[in-house]
Amino acid sequence: MYLIEKGRLPASVDDALQRALHDSDRVLQKAPLTGDIIEAMKQVPRADIPDMPSRDARIRSSTIQTIW
Repeated sequence: MYLIEKGRLPASVDDALQRALHDSDRVLQKAPLTGDIIEAMKQVPRADIPDMPSRDARIRSSTIQTIW
């Protein structure tokens, strides 16, 4: 949901994931999350979640030598 909200993934990804999880030939497995947990996650203010990709950009633009 976070990546969809940030515009990093199209909204259609959620529907595609749901279809894949209900496909009998699927290779995906559901994580043991309840609906209550998922709803609670939606309530977390997005400002409280750091944007992980921006941190990579900060590291690359610094003078710190990195090994990837």
